[in-house]
Amino acid sequence: MKVHNFSAGPAILPASVMAEAAEAVRDFNGSGLSILEISHRSKGFVAVLDEAVSLVRELLGLSDDYAVLFLSGGASSQFFMSAMNLLNEDETAGYINTGAWSTKAIKEAKLFGEVKELASSKDTNFSYIPKGYAIPEDLKYVHITSNNTIFGTQFQEFPETKLPLVADMSSDIFSRPLPIDRFGIIYAGAQKNMGPAGVTLAIVRKDLLGKVNRAIPSMLKYQTHIDKDSSFNTPPVFPIYVSMLTLRWVKAQGGVEAMVPRNEAKAKLIYDEIDRNPMFKGVVTDAADRSRMNATFVLQDQYAELEQAFLAAAAAANCDGVKGHRSVGGFRASIYNSMELESVQALVDVMKAFAAKHA
Repeated sequence: MKVHNFSAGPAILPASVMAEAAEAVRDFNGSGLSILEISHRSKGFVAVLDEAVSLVRELLGLSDDYAVLFLSGGASSQFFMSAMNLLNEDETAGYINTGAWSTKAIKEAKLFGEVKELASSKDTNFSYIPKGYAIPEDLKYVHITSNNTIFGTQFQEFPETKLPLVADMSSDIFSRPLPIDRFGIIYAGAQKNMGPAGVTLAIVRKDLLGKVNRAIPSMLKYQTHIDKDSSFNTPPVFPIYVSMLTLRWVKAQGGVEAMVPRNEAKAKLIYDEIDRNPMFKGVVTDAADRSRMNATFVLQDQYAELEQAFLAAAAAANCDGVKGHRSVGGFRASIYNSMELESVQALVDVMKAFAAKHA
């Protein structure tokens, strides 16, 4: 029985990655040991970590100006770690507030310096990406959340500024090429589009570091992890291994460039149905801001009482994880890199059948 996994995270992984990871749990590379029990200092795992770093560099086109780190603590720890490492108390950073995660990042950054909210879409419950705002030149950096899993919006164009961008890309990393030279830090929890929960990717432009006056605890200092090749303490071995396998898969598909038409086709299929179907409506107010990773939608007002019935119909068709985030309700179809078009079609078929029955 095929289950179509629309969960927002931890989320779908390629079937081939799951199969290889499962084998490694039993026997890693014919060593007779599980990937779960090998030393993080062993040659086997050092090779995994080196390949993971190399694949990140290759897929995103990183120069030696950037360090690639595999850390713990999730993207939420990067809310404060990025500000702690970049922002002095008498300096100001600009933040664009597009949802729950941006709001949390702003809260954490205020512990270390001044924060200027450059723009916000809170006025309509984060249903669009702000545009037309000014970016002062005296800021230390500009922070964005590139894709918003809860509300279903995504930056299709990044802010125009000479300042370094700091970006939470947890849910759309490796889904499209990036203008890397515009970014100072990119961080991402793996569990959306790269691997299982338990490891966080941080890409850091090295020349930005070492310029704050405060003392930073060793574990929260990017330079510590750069100097120790992500192994200052025991790294999350298995999540890094599965992330490495996923990055291999992305490369085998043709790289991040090949992910673009793949994701556009899935997004078009689900959004066309949302717009066509008389029972549903999209949550994002400007179609240009719609996420290609998380399609959010609700029932039209006159059908609102049928929400549980639709979720039951989706479950009956083996479409799992369609329920929207608990803070907003409705429905959400997360269609990350490794989801196949046929799975999106399965959900679209449920929507069509539901309208034929109830509309």
